[in-house]
Amino acid sequence: MVVRLSDRVEVEWFRQVGPIAETRDDEIAVSGVGTIAAARVIRHDAPPFLAVSMYARWIKPHPSAGRSSAQFSDGSTHRIISDLSAFIASAEPGTHRILAAGDLNLIHGATRRQSTVHPHRDRTVLDRMDALGLEFMGPRHPGSRRADPVPPELPPDTLNVPTFHTARQSPATASIQLDYAFASRGFHEGITVRAMNSVEEWGASDHCRLLIEVAGEQQDG
Repeated sequence: MVVRLSDRVEVEWFRQVGPIAETRDDEIAVSGVGTIAAARVIRHDAPPFLAVSMYARWIKPHPSAGRSSAQFSDGSTHRIISDLSAFIASAEPGTHRILAAGDLNLIHGATRRQSTVHPHRDRTVLDRMDALGLEFMGPRHPGSRRADPVPPELPPDTLNVPTFHTARQSPATASIQLDYAFASRGFHEGITVRAMNSVEEWGASDHCRLLIEVAGEQQDG
């Protein structure tokens, strides 16, 4: 969801339609229900940019694949990227100004496979974002608090920062990062991203918020 929290900007929301070949100026073609929302953010002091909220659903294997406890989020994320790519008409990143953030249900940089951790499949998401000219913006340590101890599926020198806690954890013991931000290459140079993951600022949700600053304007996500 993209919401307006300040009168310093104007927001033009894109109406969601089915996955069609051609859309109107105020529409976004969406191939997964509840996975993406987008709006054009118009400011008086800078060119407009596209704000995108992402949520990658877990998908269970088809019954024909056999019984398995595994779940996958990369399929949902690739659908999101496909929908997002409609706003990218050139291989030159300077032609678009996109800021996309949300819960992708993947663990960046994981080295050990588990039932919900699939390092090779997850890397295809990051590679595809990069190919579209979308820079990985974290959030990362030291800008945000790192888990202590480091989860076993991550290397000891990881820069991941926890953004999610399980039902058995609390903000103080959270260890998993599932939330990320990406921005168009070039446009990203004026953007900073921080996970609001200290115990004091976490909030009531199992996910902490990301604080994203765009050329002096702060966007909560």
